[in-house]
Amino acid sequence: MKTFQELGVSEEILRAITELGYENPMPVQEEVIPYLLGNGNDVVALAQTGTGKTAAFGLPLIQKIEVKNRVPQALVLCPTRELCLQIAGDLTDYSKYVDGLRVLPVYGGSSIESQIRNLKKGVHIIVATPGRLLDLMERGTVKLGTIRDVVMDEADEMLNMGFTDSINAILADVPEDRNTLLFSATMSPEIARIAKNYLRDPKEITIGTRNEGNKNVNHLYYMVHAKDKYLALKRIVDYYPQIYGIIFCRTRKETQEIADKLIQDGYNADSLHGELSQQQRDLVMQKFRQRHLQLLVATDVAARGLDVDDLTHVIHYGLPDDTESYTHRSGRTGRAGKTGTSIAIMNLREKGRMREIEKIINKKFVAGEMPTGKQICEKQLIKVIDDIEKVKVNEEEIADFLPDIYRKLDWLEKEDIIKRMMDGKKIKYVYATKEIKAGEQLEVEIYPEFTRKRVEEIPEEGRRKKDRQAQRNLNEKNSRKQCERVINENFGDRDIWATFTYSAEYTPASMKVAKSHMQNYIRRLNYQRKKRGLPNARYVYVTEQGEKGRWHHHIVLDGDMDMDTVESLWTYGKRNQVRRLQKDENGLVGMAKYVSKPKGKGKDSEEGKYQKIWTPSKNLKKPDEHKNHYKTKQSHVDKMVNGTLPVQEHLNKWYASEGYEYTESEIRYNKWNGQYYIYARMRKQQEEKGGKKSEKTRKSKAKKGGQNRKSTRKRD
Repeated sequence: MKTFQELGVSEEILRAITELGYENPMPVQEEVIPYLLGNGNDVVALAQTGTGKTAAFGLPLIQKIEVKNRVPQALVLCPTRELCLQIAGDLTDYSKYVDGLRVLPVYGGSSIESQIRNLKKGVHIIVATPGRLLDLMERGTVKLGTIRDVVMDEADEMLNMGFTDSINAILADVPEDRNTLLFSATMSPEIARIAKNYLRDPKEITIGTRNEGNKNVNHLYYMVHAKDKYLALKRIVDYYPQIYGIIFCRTRKETQEIADKLIQDGYNADSLHGELSQQQRDLVMQKFRQRHLQLLVATDVAARGLDVDDLTHVIHYGLPDDTESYTHRSGRTGRAGKTGTSIAIMNLREKGRMREIEKIINKKFVAGEMPTGKQICEKQLIKVIDDIEKVKVNEEEIADFLPDIYRKLDWLEKEDIIKRMMDGKKIKYVYATKEIKAGEQLEVEIYPEFTRKRVEEIPEEGRRKKDRQAQRNLNEKNSRKQCERVINENFGDRDIWATFTYSAEYTPASMKVAKSHMQNYIRRLNYQRKKRGLPNARYVYVTEQGEKGRWHHHIVLDGDMDMDTVESLWTYGKRNQVRRLQKDENGLVGMAKYVSKPKGKGKDSEEGKYQKIWTPSKNLKKPDEHKNHYKTKQSHVDKMVNGTLPVQEHLNKWYASEGYEYTESEIRYNKWNGQYYIYARMRKQQEEKGGKKSEKTRKSKAKKGGQNRKSTRKRD
C-alpha cells in the first residue's frame, strides 16, 4: 500500500490531513490523485459514497493552485447545498497550512450579495451548485476563463435534478484545455453521454465493480403488508437501541408523516425534505451531525451528498424506483471500512424490484425475521446495562454520599438491586406548550404536565400556600405582563404614545382624583372624534405617582386623531410629550415595559407607595392564547435546561414555518411542581433590507392600510 507522500502530495497538505487522521490512501485516492496531478488528464471515476472521493480530487486541486494568482483556478460542481458546504469545508481543512488559499462555496438559499463580495476579494477554488453559479455568471460577477480544473461530483444526481442545461452553459464558459473529473456512483447512459460530450479521452477509474454496492453493507429485507409498514419500522428501530441512521421515504408528504408519528411515539427523530426552509434544514442537519437526533427521516434529494460519520443503519421505507437511488441510499452507511446495515421494509409487489437491485449490486438480500417483544426487551435492557458500564465514576465527587447510600441499600442483595433497577418506573412528564400571540410577538412557555399527579411528588416548599404579599407580587407581575400583551396586540407604529403631566395648581390629591382627570380627558377626546365621524378611541392608560411625588399619565392611543389635537385636549399641565409609537427590535415590548414598570416607593402618605394601575378601553382585542399547541419529551427539555440543546433550535423548528424567529429565553424553576420550565419570546420575522415580506404580511399590511385610508377620508 502506498502512502500519500508516495502519491506526490505536498508537505503542507500532508501535515493537514495527518491532523485530520488520514493515515493511508483509500483505493479511489490511490488511483485518482497521481493521475489528476498531471496536466490534460480527464477522468471518469465510479465510486460509492463514503469511499474518500472528496480527498481524491481535493488534494490535487489544492496542490495545483497558484496562490499568488487570486483568480478562480478550480471549479467543483455538486447538486445540493449540503454537499456544496461539505466539500468546501473539507477543502478548507485540507488547505489549512497553504497560506492565502481561499475556497468559496456558492449556493442558493444564502445571500447572493455576500457571495458577490467574497468573489470580488479573490478566490482560488469555487464549490458551487449549478443554479446559483449560473445566476452569478449572468450578473457578470464571476468569470470562469481562468479555470484549469473542473470536478463534477454526484454527476448522475445533477442530471436527475434537471441541471443539464445549466451544466452546458457553465462548461461553455470554461477553457477547453481544462482538466475535467467526473464522479458518479453508477455508470448510467446519461453519465456516458456527458463524458463523451465534455471529456477528452477520459480514463475510467472504477473502484469495485461497475454499479456494485458497498462491500461493507449488509442488505436485509422485511416483507410486510403495506398497512403494517409503520409498525414494522417501530419494531426494527426498537430492536436496535443504538441505532443512528436515516429512514428514506419516497415523497415529502410521507417523510413528514413518518417523522411526526415517530416523534409523537417518543422516538428521537426529525424530518428533512424540500418543503422545509433552508434555516430549518440547516438546524435539522446540525442536530443530526451532533447526534442530538438518532433518526433522520428524509427524501432521496434532501439526503443527497450528506456526509455523516458512523451511520449504523439505512432504512428504506419502501424500495426506490431505480437502482441508482438504492445504491446512493445504502452507501450512506458502512463507510471508511466500517460495517453498516441497509434494511428494506417492503411488500410483495416490490419483490421483483428487489431482484433487479440484487443483480446490479451483485449482492443478495437476506430475509429478516420480525423481532418479538421479548427480543426487543432483551436488547433494550442490555443497552441500559451497557450505558451503566460506560459511566465514568468520579470517586472524589461521590465519596461523601456513598456511606448514606450503602446504609440505605444494605438490606438488598446485588440481584435485588438489579431487578429493581430494571423494573423501576420513573415519574414521567409530558411537556406541553402554552403560547400567547400579541401583535408581532409570540410568548412561548414549555411546561410539564404530570401524568400521575400525587401530592407527594411536589416539593414541600411548593405545596405550602403562598402568603398574601407573595400573591400580591405575583398578581402585579401578571398584570404588568398582560398590559404588555394588550398594547402589542392592539397598537402599531402609526398610533400615539403620550405622557401628560400636571402644573402645580392642578396637582391631584390622590389616585382617585388623578384618574378622574384622565377620564374627563377621554370624554373630551371622544367628543372631538364623534364630530369627525370617528368611533370612540382605543386606549390603554397608566396613572402614576413618581418617586418625587409628581403625578402623571402614560397613554397609548390609536392614531386616528392628529397629535396636536391629542395634546391640546389635556388642560392640566404644559410639559407634555406626544409622539408616534416606535417599534424596537421586539416590537412594542420596550415601550410597554416602560408604561407598565413595577411600582416603587413614593411620597404618597395616604397609601405608602406610589400606585400604578393600567386601564384599557372596552374596544380592545385580547391576545390569542393557546395551550398544548406542541408537545415535547422531558429529555428534550432537560437538554435545553443543561445547555446541550439550544432553546433557539427547538423553537425555530416549531415556529419558523409560521413566520416567527427566536429573540430570547429564560430557564425558570416552578416550586409548585418541582420542575423546570422554559419561557421564551419570538417575533415575526423582520423585513430584510431591500427585500420583501411574506405574502401573508403584505396582505395584512394592505388591508390595514385600506382601513387607515378610510379613516383619513372621514377625518378630512
